[in-house]
Amino acid sequence: MASNLAVLDALDRARTQWYHITAIIIAGMGFFTDAYDLFCISSVSKLLGRLYYFDPTTGKPGKLPTSVNNMVLGVALVGTLSGQLVFGWLGDKLGRKKVYGITLILMVACAIFSGLSFGSTAKSVIGCLCFFRFWLGFGIGGDYPLSATIMCEYANKRTRGAFIAAVFAMQGVGIIFAGLVSMIVSKIFLSRFPAPPFHAAPILSTQPQADFIWRIVLMVGAFPAALTYYWRMKMPETGRYTALVQGNAKQAAMDMGRVLEIEIEEEQGKVTQFKAANDYPFLSNEFYKRHGVHLIGTMSTWFLLDIAFYSQSLTQKDVYPAMGLIKKDDEVNAIEEVYETSRAMFIVALFGNFPGYWFTVAFIEKLGRFTIQLLGFFVMSVFMLVLGIQYENLKDQKGVFALLYGLTFFFANFGPNTTTFVFPAELFPTRVRSTCHAFSAAAGKAGAMIGTFVVQSYTSDENVSKIKHALMVLAFTNMLGFCATFLLPETKGRSLEDISGEDGGQNQRYKAAKPSV
Repeated sequence: MASNLAVLDALDRARTQWYHITAIIIAGMGFFTDAYDLFCISSVSKLLGRLYYFDPTTGKPGKLPTSVNNMVLGVALVGTLSGQLVFGWLGDKLGRKKVYGITLILMVACAIFSGLSFGSTAKSVIGCLCFFRFWLGFGIGGDYPLSATIMCEYANKRTRGAFIAAVFAMQGVGIIFAGLVSMIVSKIFLSRFPAPPFHAAPILSTQPQADFIWRIVLMVGAFPAALTYYWRMKMPETGRYTALVQGNAKQAAMDMGRVLEIEIEEEQGKVTQFKAANDYPFLSNEFYKRHGVHLIGTMSTWFLLDIAFYSQSLTQKDVYPAMGLIKKDDEVNAIEEVYETSRAMFIVALFGNFPGYWFTVAFIEKLGRFTIQLLGFFVMSVFMLVLGIQYENLKDQKGVFALLYGLTFFFANFGPNTTTFVFPAELFPTRVRSTCHAFSAAAGKAGAMIGTFVVQSYTSDENVSKIKHALMVLAFTNMLGFCATFLLPETKGRSLEDISGEDGGQNQRYKAAKPSV
């Protein structure tokens, strides 16, 4: 029985200490970088249109064509999906630590090269940018399953959910910093290179120096990843992987004994017996019987959530003016537009998205993952339905409109956007944990691509009836996510081996069918 293995008992019962905090910081900084790199492009995408697609015959500011805009914003998501699957599988085959550093190296290099994107034409510059952002996303993708798995396997069972949620909450900090860095850089350039607004002088309204802004913003993402690399390489392999996958009881006891500052018995015989009892492959009938329903649950809920979460810019064009954060395109010059867009992104992230992440950290061990996910999906569905039905009327009620928008994404983060990251880290056996998390996260990114490429393309002409229809469809997808949550059990307060059935409990999959709420 896993509960009789000293190294696992020691990890489950360990008091919260410095090594837990260190693990949160190391894994969290990865997620900070992930979020910064993924979302900073939103603050400068309009600038790319002004710089490279200005047509003086239109009488309007330059704008990225819809297909190009979708590619610039979405190519990193394609890379992320691919990276999740590849690095998630490698994390189980080679070990969490061996693969963890590779993702950072890739992120550092591609963030720098994204900013250095070269070419003599608009097409070549944007093509180069998309190439490097794909590989940037590939590295980011690896961080999802590896960070979740490492934090999960290091944590004790009493605070495991809060620790994993805290790692994911650094995504909110990364989004805030993406807006903040863009604000600071654009403000510095604006003070040195002022220009008239577009309607006053179209040619002069796009300062040539603005080409440096988007490059600097993208390259800044390399610094936090580079700073984290040394500390990642100093982390020992997780005790669960060393013992339960590699079968090395002595090394697991030594590594975990050192970080916990206690003596741990080796128990090589028990470890060998345990490993043999759970030696079935990911693609097998045994895996399907034990964990198939859970995998369907984690993949479907993350997929449905990300369709809505990545479609949120549907209403931003109305929310930002309602909050007095941006002016019309022709009322500002190119750098002013970057500043206003970044400021809007910063404020919405700080007061809308950010609190939701940390509410989950605070309440996940009290309310449980299951309850928080149900609550989030339900509230998102209600608010999106109201926004869809009353869209035209609410646009004139600026305060109510902004409040509903903010609450929708507060409950996304105090809800399924966080719990869909936590669930797959806890539900599956050690030997396939990283792979299962990768499949779940990849399903989420597939949903994100639908939100980015399909939903936003459908509403790109800003037709009001299309936006209303899209919002009501998104409300329905959230309700599907609400229903799919019932495929998942509550995991709070239980050991990982108890949840997955690795400890020899033959009836765990039947117990899991009835979550405790």
